[in-house]
Amino acid sequence: MKKILHVILISLFSLTIISCAKKSNTSSSSSSEGSAVTTLAGTGSSGSADNSTGTLASFSRPRGITRDGTNLYVADTYNHLIRKIVISTGVVTTLAGTGSSGSADNSTGTSASFKDPMGITTDGTNLYVADFSNHLIRKIVISTGVVTTVAGKLWGGAGDPGSANGTGTSASFNGPNGITTDGTNLYVSERNNHLIRKIVISTGVVTTLA
Repeated sequence: MKKILHVILISLFSLTIISCAKKSNTSSSSSSEGSAVTTLAGTGSSGSADNSTGTLASFSRPRGITRDGTNLYVADTYNHLIRKIVISTGVVTTLAGTGSSGSADNSTGTSASFKDPMGITTDGTNLYVADFSNHLIRKIVISTGVVTTVAGKLWGGAGDPGSANGTGTSASFNGPNGITTDGTNLYVSERNNHLIRKIVISTGVVTTLA
């Protein structure tokens, strides 16, 4: 049996493992239950090769992954990028991010920037990203690539860490690293604040759940 080390997030469709982001070897692998593990995308070495297929593409410590049934979306943490993998072909492209750390907002695709994005989830229309070192929750419209901040404070061009509840950019986070959604709310784990926060998608209201 082939053993995967350092698997940190797995996206499931029914009982089938579609893909998993692996911290140790910077690749995404796929497997059906009970079958051998194969590499869907990534060279196994750190890099940022883009517009490539399968094992010709590269990542740098991808930490988060989600899917919409057709594509996988990967938080490519050390490259500060959000990548898209077409499941049927393995083609990898950059959906958003410059490849350098930053917090450029209200921008489209590769004009926007992130700083160590970790968690990622989707409601089928948008992606929501836990932008760890910016202390922000970001939204990417899948169809256009437009990136905006859903919640969290910016201070002097960078995220301002804190734990304040509030609405949108009046709320603050400190190291959000995990995120999921039920379609109505976002649920965020904060590593540095040791909290679970809830964001109402329609209003941007942020509260502490636990």
